[in-house]
Amino acid sequence: MPRNTSALLCAIAASALVLSACSGSTSTGEGSSKGDELKGLTGQIGSKDFAEQYILAHLTTKLLNAHGATLEANTKLVGSANVRQALENKQFVGYWEYTGTSWITYNKQTQPLKEAKAQFDAVKTADAAKGIEWVAPAPFNNTYTFAIRSDKAKELGITKMSQVAKLPADQKTFCIESEFSTRDDGWPGVSSTYGFDAPKDNVKLLDTGVIYTATKDGKDCNFGEVFATDGRIASLGLTVLEDDKAFFPIYQGGFTLQAQALKDHPKIADVLTPMSAKLTTEEMQKLNAKVDVDGDEPDKVAEDWLTEQGLI
Repeated sequence: MPRNTSALLCAIAASALVLSACSGSTSTGEGSSKGDELKGLTGQIGSKDFAEQYILAHLTTKLLNAHGATLEANTKLVGSANVRQALENKQFVGYWEYTGTSWITYNKQTQPLKEAKAQFDAVKTADAAKGIEWVAPAPFNNTYTFAIRSDKAKELGITKMSQVAKLPADQKTFCIESEFSTRDDGWPGVSSTYGFDAPKDNVKLLDTGVIYTATKDGKDCNFGEVFATDGRIASLGLTVLEDDKAFFPIYQGGFTLQAQALKDHPKIADVLTPMSAKLTTEEMQKLNAKVDVDGDEPDKVAEDWLTEQGLI
């Protein structure tokens, strides 16, 4: 969210360039008009603080703007709870969320559904009561998982998470992020389900991006908490362990937005659906790798992909 000073400057300066600078947002997709059915739709599209979310925010902003909206991408907030709160407070028009996160973290449900459509429908119903709509579900499933460097996996002879419990204590070392350490669908639940029984000193709290390189290095941990759609898994030579007890919920991506915004502009879903249908787990891995591995800017990655797909 912009600071008060920045917001005042943005209000005074009536230009798209200044607005973009104030919020750290993307271009508005000038010269790529696909229609004006979303004319009058204004505000900000939010994101959480990692590459996939940055890409999704820019993809959404550019595509909606190509259909007449005047939106900005705000990628400055940190933490899922803060982004969700910004949506509930109507600071964001919308942002991309994950079904498992909303079901467990925001709706306080302890039993996730195992089928993607059933989970999406359940979350859609639960959030509708709070004035939040879900549209354009994508095929990708950005679930949590654990990875280990491939040579170490071969050395230990493990391919499944259930095998970790049988390892010697000095081999049961983990790198996880702070948010994961307290979530019901995170460390408390998965360590109990699989009986990891890791000593406290064996669990390191690291920033999300650092976990991948730390897992590759193998000094702080053998096992790193990662996301299934992350492009760094393959590039760093990591092996994902099978969640053979199906602990982790489905984290299907979908666009969440203010119910009133969808009521006022019902074509939002029609515009986003063709894009979201292309966002498979494999496609998200490729897009994420462009940012996390190649170092490209999320804004440019989004622009190039939308252009390649003929969407803008």
